[in-house]
Amino acid sequence: MRIDKYLWCVRIFKTRSLASSEVKKERVLIDDEIVKPSREVKVGDEFTVKFHGFERSFKILDLPKSRVGAKLVPNLMEEITPTEEVEKQEFLRMAKSLQRDRGTGRPTKRERRDLDRLTGD
Repeated sequence: MRIDKYLWCVRIFKTRSLASSEVKKERVLIDDEIVKPSREVKVGDEFTVKFHGFERSFKILDLPKSRVGAKLVPNLMEEITPTEEVEKQEFLRMAKSLQRDRGTGRPTKRERRDLDRLTGD
């Protein structure tokens, strides 16, 4: 199975064309090597996907025949991301939630209390 099709089948990317473009942008590595979208994957391969500011690593357990439901994804791959990368992902998610959109006005009293609780003040 092609790497771009596999990434789409196991729901790492929403569309196959998005998966293919991310592989072309050299954001997907198999065994620490840059690959093309047509690269064939097999059971036991380990691949890394680079997102904005962090990376996630996976090991292929089985190859699907077509796109599968989210509940079946753990049967097909195992996440082997190091804990420091997971912490980095959580930190980036939290930092993004702290930003207020421009033009939304001042935070309400409730929002301010939630922000204070989150930042530890």
